[in-house]
Amino acid sequence: MARRPSAKKNAPPPPEKIFDEPITEALAQRYLAYALSTITARALPDVRDGLKPVHRRILYAMRSMRLLPSGGYKKSAKIVGEVMGNFHPHGDQAIYDALVRLVQDFSVRVPLVDGQGNFGNVDGDNAAAMRYTESRMTHAAELLLEGIDEDAVDFRDTYDGEGKEPAVLPAAFPHLLANGAAGIAVGMATSIPPHNPSELIDAAVHLIKTPNARTETLLKYVQGPDFPTGGVCIEPRESLVEAYETGRGGFRLRAKWHTEDLGRGKYQIVVTEVPYQVQKARLVERIAELINGKKLPIITDVRDESAEDVRLILEPRAGTLDPDQVMSAVFKITDLETRFPLNMNVLDAEGSPRVMGLKEVLAAFVDHRRDVLVRRTNHRLDKIAHRLEILGGYLIAYLNLDEVIRIIRYEDHPKEQLIETFDLSEVQAEAILNMRLRALRKLEEMEIKKENTALKKEQKELRALLKSPELQDKAMTEALREVKKHFSGKDGLGKRRTEMSDAPVEVDISLDDLVEKEPVTVVISAKGWVRTLKGHTEDPATIKYKEGDRARFVLNAMSNDKLTLFSTSGKSYTLAVADLPGGRGQGEPIRILVDMASGDEPLTLLKQEEGRTFLLASSAGHGLFVEEKDVSANTRKGKQLLNLAAGAEMVVARVLPATPTDKDYVASVTSNRKLLIFPASELPTMTRGKGVILQKSARASLVDAKLVQPSEGFTWKDRAGREQSESKWKSWQGKRGGAGTAVPKGFPKNLKLGS
Repeated sequence: MARRPSAKKNAPPPPEKIFDEPITEALAQRYLAYALSTITARALPDVRDGLKPVHRRILYAMRSMRLLPSGGYKKSAKIVGEVMGNFHPHGDQAIYDALVRLVQDFSVRVPLVDGQGNFGNVDGDNAAAMRYTESRMTHAAELLLEGIDEDAVDFRDTYDGEGKEPAVLPAAFPHLLANGAAGIAVGMATSIPPHNPSELIDAAVHLIKTPNARTETLLKYVQGPDFPTGGVCIEPRESLVEAYETGRGGFRLRAKWHTEDLGRGKYQIVVTEVPYQVQKARLVERIAELINGKKLPIITDVRDESAEDVRLILEPRAGTLDPDQVMSAVFKITDLETRFPLNMNVLDAEGSPRVMGLKEVLAAFVDHRRDVLVRRTNHRLDKIAHRLEILGGYLIAYLNLDEVIRIIRYEDHPKEQLIETFDLSEVQAEAILNMRLRALRKLEEMEIKKENTALKKEQKELRALLKSPELQDKAMTEALREVKKHFSGKDGLGKRRTEMSDAPVEVDISLDDLVEKEPVTVVISAKGWVRTLKGHTEDPATIKYKEGDRARFVLNAMSNDKLTLFSTSGKSYTLAVADLPGGRGQGEPIRILVDMASGDEPLTLLKQEEGRTFLLASSAGHGLFVEEKDVSANTRKGKQLLNLAAGAEMVVARVLPATPTDKDYVASVTSNRKLLIFPASELPTMTRGKGVILQKSARASLVDAKLVQPSEGFTWKDRAGREQSESKWKSWQGKRGGAGTAVPKGFPKNLKLGS
C-alpha cells in the first residue's frame, strides 16, 4: 500500500504580514517618498557646490582612482563601473551621460572632466560608447575637491553601507552659477544658465566685503549669463535685475553674425555663434525646410561651412535688402534666437528646495566657504597639536638622551618607565620608542626645534583666524583671487563669451510680407480636403476631386493672404494660405490644420480684410453682429464666437456689405417658410456670446439671415437662380423675436436669401 504524503510537506507557507491601511494614505506616503527622493537625490543641485549627486559621485570616484590632470587617462567604462558599484545605484548609461556632459565644452562653461575620444559635438551627434572613450579630471574639478581630506565637509554612508561619500564638495569657486544646471523633479524644476567664473569670483569677493550689497551692485560684476557657445544676450537691463532679484525670469539669446561683401552689390550673412543648446545640424535643416516651403523667402540658401569654428552662410534674396531686416525676419521664425529660462530652484544648506536670487546664491556659497575654512583650520590645528606633542617628547629625549637610552636598553617595560620618569603621554613615549638611531644627530635636534617654533607660530595664527571674522574674510578673499588666476590662464575660461547688448530696436517687418506673393486658388471639398492650386481658376468646374467628392469652397486668393473659416460649432479658424498644402494630390484633411470636432463642419470661407462686420446666427434663432478684429483666431483650437443652445448649430456666417446703421434691417427666414424683417439696431454687436433671438418659432428652425439696406431693397434668388426683389417688403417688417409672415410667391425651396 502506497504511503500517503506528509501533510507537513503540502502545508501552505505562513501568510506574510499584512498592513491594513486606506489605499489613499498608502499611495500618498509612497509617492511622497518618491517625490522627495527625486528632488533631493536626482534633479536639483546643491547651492553650495552646484552639483547633483551623480556629478559629485563621478568626481569623487575619479579622485579615488587618482585620475588627476597631471596623470594619465582611463577608460570611461572603468570610471562608470567604479561610480555605479560604490556610490550611485543607477544605470550605467545615466552615469555615462552625466560624465559626457562634464566633458563637453559646448554644454558646460567650465569642463570638469578632460575627455579623450569622441564626446559628441555641437551638431547634436552622440558621444562614442564608454568603452571607446577615456577621461581624467580637469584642474577646475581639483578646485572643487580641494581640502576634502581635511575634514572640510561631512561624509555619509554609501547606498550599501560599506563606504563613505561626501555630502557636498568644498567647492573653491561658485560652481552652481558657473556651469548652471537643469532638471525636472516632481512638482518643481530648475533652470540655471552658465555664467563667467571670473565675474562670479569678483562678485563673491565684493559680497564678502559688503554683505548688504544689492543685486544691482552685484550685477556690475556679473554682467549676465555667459554661455559656452557665445551668442548675444539682448535682455533689457531692467529685466536682468528683476530676474536675478527674484530667481525667476528668462534671457533672450541671439546668434552672432556679420556680413561679407561678395562684390557687385551682393553680400552674404555669416553666423559665427549659435544660441546655447541649439543643435547646429538641426538648425540648418530647419532653415532649409522653411526656404523650400517658401515660408522664409527673404533667404534663398543656407550652407554649413563649419570646421572647428561655427560658420553658417545665409544668402539673402537680393543685395538691396537691409541685413538687419533680413536677420530680424530670420530671428522671428528660427532658433537663431531663443529664450533661456531662469528658475534658480536649488537645495539649500539644510537640503530644502527653494528659489533663490543671485545674492542669496552667492551668500550661500560664501557661507559654505567660511564653514570649509573653519573646518580645515580646526583640522590643521588638531594635526599641529598632535605634531607638537610628538616634538615635545623628542625634545625631552634630547635633553635626557643618556637616561632614555638606558631605559630603552635595560628596562623590561620601557614605555611605562619613560612615561613615569619624564611625565610623557603615551603618544610621546611611543614616538620616542619608534625613533631611529640616525635621528639622534645634533643636526636633527636643531631641525626639530626649528619645526616646533614654526608650528607654534602657525598654531597661534590659526587660533587668531578662528576668533576673527575679519581674518576669515581676508583668507577667503585671497583664496578666491588665487582661484581667479587659474581662470585667467591660456585656456580662456575667464574670458567672456556671450556679448551683452541692449534690446535691439525691432525692425517693423511682417513675416506675411516676406511670403512670396503669387495668385493661388484655395479649394476645400465637401469631404473636408483642402489644397491650393497655382493661379486663379476661372472655371471651378474644371477642378478634379476624389471619386464621390465635390466642391464645397473655391476661393481665389494670394499666397500671403490669411483666411477665416467659420464652422457649424460657432467657431472661427484662421488659416494662412502659405501654410496650406500644394496642389499635388488631393491635399490634406482640414482637421489636420485646425482642431475641428468630429460633428463640426465648415460653413463659410472668407479672405481676411479690415473693418468688416459679420452676421452670425444659429438654427435655434439666436444671432449677433461681430467685428472683423474679434474674429481672428491665434490657435488651432479656433475662437468660439457664437455660443449655441443644446442641439443647435451655426447656420449663418455672412459678411455684411457695410457696417449696419440705424436705417438698416435684418431679414431672417425659418424652416416653416416664415419671413421676418426687423431693425438692425435691435441686434447687438458682441465679441462673443449667445446673442439675442432673431425670429421665434416653436417647431421650426432658422435657415438664413441677411442685412437689408433700404437703398437696395429686399432681394432674393428664385428657383431658377434669377434675382428677385419685393418692392412692398415692409409688409414682412415686424419686431425682433416675432414669428414672421409667409414668404413671398416664388421664394426658393431651400429658403436661402441669396447674397
